[in-house]
Amino acid sequence: MPRRGPNDGGEKRNRILRAAIRIFSQKGFFNSKVSEIARASGVADGTIYLYFKNKDDLLISLFEEKMGEMVADVRQRTAAGENAFAKLRIFMDNHMGLLEREAGLVEVLMVELRQSNKFLKDYVPVKFFEYLEVLGGILEEGKRQGIFRPDLNVSVMRRAIFGALDELCLTYVLSKKPKYHPSVSSAELFRVFAEGLCVPRPDAAGV
Repeated sequence: MPRRGPNDGGEKRNRILRAAIRIFSQKGFFNSKVSEIARASGVADGTIYLYFKNKDDLLISLFEEKMGEMVADVRQRTAAGENAFAKLRIFMDNHMGLLEREAGLVEVLMVELRQSNKFLKDYVPVKFFEYLEVLGGILEEGKRQGIFRPDLNVSVMRRAIFGALDELCLTYVLSKKPKYHPSVSSAELFRVFAEGLCVPRPDAAGV
């Protein structure tokens, strides 16, 4: 039987995805059962398979859909920045802010997704690349505006910034008693990166 698309039975599909976030974050990907997700979403076990091939497909669909929402959200938020410097701060604050707004989702995307062999081996994360493109676009804009260094390697730097954010988020998620609030981590990371990204001030020559 072919799977239904995102627009078929949308509310029921969304209930399944929301339930999957709860179950995966509580029990872990490997220990979670499709029957538990079905029960939590109020549908029969077989209904899950009308929308998703298996548990891996459910996890990857969850990632792709939520990443799509994150891309749309961060594009809207960063558009409010008056220049690339401000947009970079918004991007980083927004990323770390997900730890407060979507704690369960972040845990699933940061920890459980990496337990899926299908995701690691076969899946091309299109929406993730779009997310990186938003960050890369900010860096390119900063170069054009004369804010960021003209010799900045955007491909390398966007990965470096995302990698640092990713590590901070993962540490926060795995820590039972986080040492720093996400906003503190974001501010410190922005300070360090921004100083290195920006064109050196004339009075800083030779320092």
